[in-house]
Amino acid sequence: MGTPDSTSTRRKPWVTLAVIASIVLFLTILMNVMPKGFKATHEQIGTGKPALVFVYDPALTISNSQTEQMNEARAHLGDNVHFLLARIGTPEGQELMAKHRAGSAELLLFDPQGNLVERKFAVRSANELIQWVRL
Repeated sequence: MGTPDSTSTRRKPWVTLAVIASIVLFLTILMNVMPKGFKATHEQIGTGKPALVFVYDPALTISNSQTEQMNEARAHLGDNVHFLLARIGTPEGQELMAKHRAGSAELLLFDPQGNLVERKFAVRSANELIQWVRL
């Protein structure tokens, strides 16, 4: 039998590896649970799937509420719909807003071919968004 010091020395690498593995597993789970961000570029419009674009204005508190509802709708609809943002103050956002005469906190629905089919003002619930996109 070894001395108490030699036993604890042999266990240290296993304990360290177990702690590291636990941390990596926790971070992996956390990254998979966190909502994905929204693309603020618009090249996905007209690529064969409907696209829902929200004109995001960081100065409006309803912008955060609307993106939360969009995250929930995306969880139900998956990759069947592109969820995008047009950010106020960015060149891409300003271009889309000018092209479609859109304002702050407006939701724009594009068909799979890229045609603007409807617009609504925020805040719309996740259920409303799901029903709207399925029309």
